[in-house]
Amino acid sequence: MIELTALSKTYTISGKSIKAVQQTDLRINQGEFVSIVGHSGSGKSTFLSLIGGIARPDTGTVNIDGTNIWTYNDKQLSKLRNEKFGFVYQFASLIPTLNAMDNVLLPTVFGGKKTRADAVRLLNLVGLGEKTDRYPSELSGGEQQRVAIARAFIHDPEVILADEPTGDLDEETEAEIMAFFEKVNKENKVTMIMVTHSSEIALRAGTRYRMKQGELEKLN
Repeated sequence: MIELTALSKTYTISGKSIKAVQQTDLRINQGEFVSIVGHSGSGKSTFLSLIGGIARPDTGTVNIDGTNIWTYNDKQLSKLRNEKFGFVYQFASLIPTLNAMDNVLLPTVFGGKKTRADAVRLLNLVGLGEKTDRYPSELSGGEQQRVAIARAFIHDPEVILADEPTGDLDEETEAEIMAFFEKVNKENKVTMIMVTHSSEIALRAGTRYRMKQGELEKLN
């Protein structure tokens, strides 16, 4: 489903070149749950951005279903991101003036036919069915992250790209979110690619890698 070939990305900061990702090859099958563990600054977030069509690689290709997405124009890339991928980040980044339901429905503004019933269904799945009308300021940090996760699934994405999705949560909420990820991966065959600094969280994935100074190494 996803094939990366000779992928690399270098940033220049204060005149110094930083090799965020170095000549990386990787194949990910449909329905696979992949974790990438690494310290802050190791390049794992950049790697996720390259896969998701957010950051443009210096070299290499990102093939999704056999097509190099970096041959797309901006409009095609936006359509791909909105339809194929769901993005989950460490911070929920909810719109403060929208309630939980409308935050979940936000991606449909850019296309899609999902309804309020779909948003309610997703909020029920993440345990917030009784808080659909609550605003972010009325929700705990863990609840806000659940809303963000429901939002990522509103278009029934084939791939979830999760960047430190549990990095700012308590242990109980972290366990609930990981259980939800495992459930949709197993039952819906959603491909999961998750980066984390936590070796314990990384172990929840079926396929595991470590990223160090932009280089990817498969773990046993």
